[in-house]
Amino acid sequence: MDRFRMIFQYFQSNSESVMNGICGLLALGSVKMYTSFDFSCPCLPQYNMAYGLGIMFIPPVILFLCGLILNRQSLVMLEEWRRPAGRRKKDLAVIRYMCSSIMQRAMVAPVVWIIVTLLDGKCLICAFSGSVDPEKFVGFANVSTVQVQQLLAKVPCRDDELMRNTSRRAVSRYLRCWSQALGWSILLILIIAAFLARWLRPCFNQATLLQARHWSNYIDIEQKIFEETCCEHSRLFAHKCILHFFESMRQEIKLHSFSLPGEGEEAEGEQDLLQGITDQDQVNKLLKTWYYEKPPLDVSQAHQR
Repeated sequence: MDRFRMIFQYFQSNSESVMNGICGLLALGSVKMYTSFDFSCPCLPQYNMAYGLGIMFIPPVILFLCGLILNRQSLVMLEEWRRPAGRRKKDLAVIRYMCSSIMQRAMVAPVVWIIVTLLDGKCLICAFSGSVDPEKFVGFANVSTVQVQQLLAKVPCRDDELMRNTSRRAVSRYLRCWSQALGWSILLILIIAAFLARWLRPCFNQATLLQARHWSNYIDIEQKIFEETCCEHSRLFAHKCILHFFESMRQEIKLHSFSLPGEGEEAEGEQDLLQGITDQDQVNKLLKTWYYEKPPLDVSQAHQR
């Protein structure tokens, strides 16, 4: 049990490492989803582009939203952005840093999906087979315009009797080459951008970056500790309320020969944590004060006491 508690505390205190792992799992999941997906182009002029582009871009949107939902810091960032200033000012640099970090992690799985689809080429062949210039290929010379559109729409369908010729394979190879070239180009651009971002970072103000990273971690940890303290306070408050209920029922309980703990047997920690809070209105006022008037980040007064 202690080992599981240590693992839980590690993941709780290292949310950044956890989110990196979740983003990696989403990226691997996107590749697995695409390889196991049965891609079946409709091979109809009015539906090919919608189907091909839909398969290429709708799953990345879903993966992006999943990345935002699974990232705990996205909710923390929104709460920090929307909260009233109160007694603590809001630092826009910290909010921008949190937003940038969240977006970078959420974009990993969608980018992997798009690159995999482009390198495979099926989606782009299905979407743009009807947009190819038929004059570039021999098999469409003596065919009417309507028939050309129908034949081009059937390029992704290998089993169709009309497309078992060299023209279909030529169009397919042509679009696949463009798709793979686009996929490798996007991958190269992303690698160069990551390389420049990593190696040019020391050229900027490191103190500002360090401050933004520190306070973004602080906001996340503060929220976790506040939730833990609220849970502990709720448990102790519920314990006090239940004891008071049974205290009020003492006469009836004595008739049934039950025993109640004495007043001096309660834990001293409960009194310290509750700090005179005795009813629901006081708890609600405390939570409202925390939201609207966050205490300033200054512990000097506590040290003076």
